[in-house]
Amino acid sequence: MANPHQALYDEAKAMVFLTGAGVSTASGIPDFRSANGLYQQNQRAEYYLSHQYFATDPAGFYDYCQQNLYFPDAKPNVIHQKQAALTQQDRATVITQNIDNLYELAETKHLIDFHGNLYDLYCVKCHQKVSLVDYQTSRIHSSDGGEIRPNIVLYDEPIDSQNVQKSVAAMQQADLVVIVGTSMRVYPFAGLLDYVNPRAKVIAVNQEPLQLPIAFEMVTTDASQYFKELKINA
Repeated sequence: MANPHQALYDEAKAMVFLTGAGVSTASGIPDFRSANGLYQQNQRAEYYLSHQYFATDPAGFYDYCQQNLYFPDAKPNVIHQKQAALTQQDRATVITQNIDNLYELAETKHLIDFHGNLYDLYCVKCHQKVSLVDYQTSRIHSSDGGEIRPNIVLYDEPIDSQNVQKSVAAMQQADLVVIVGTSMRVYPFAGLLDYVNPRAKVIAVNQEPLQLPIAFEMVTTDASQYFKELKINA
């Protein structure tokens, strides 16, 4: 069965994929906001992922991250792979809310980790990079006793300004915007829709219908099947 938008992908020169947790559920990583998501299982999840919690209870923050966020055995799925292939042709940019490193594993070329990456770890004291193996061993940096943390945007922290600028520029230049696996309700990520090129076609691929403040085509389907049907021209 052919992808219903095959011609659009074949012709697009500046695609933008706006993606969220629904992209990684097919890789076995639970999402955050669905009925079975992390936030539903623990009503204090946002607090546990806040800078305030990290600052006041670093041991508790460390335990929460280790138990709920890391899935080192997860592999990219067909959604990551097809999107990555289009970035490798210099025809697409991926702007993702995901922090799980799967786009990196899929060798995505033009990638903006809007909320950072769990596997980008550093010591807050000396800012030296730290490996996941070391972080899983201890939250304390052996060199200087500093706290180790993932380079992700915690609640009550600002988004990296360079990521915002690059994301806005990509949206303004896009000829096709594809929203995948996200409700587009979390700001400032959702605010990127304010900058969409008015000439761009906008498609949303999600299992639940979305309501967005712009004109778009809703495709209520499983994103894995949708991308499985997409052929990437060499």
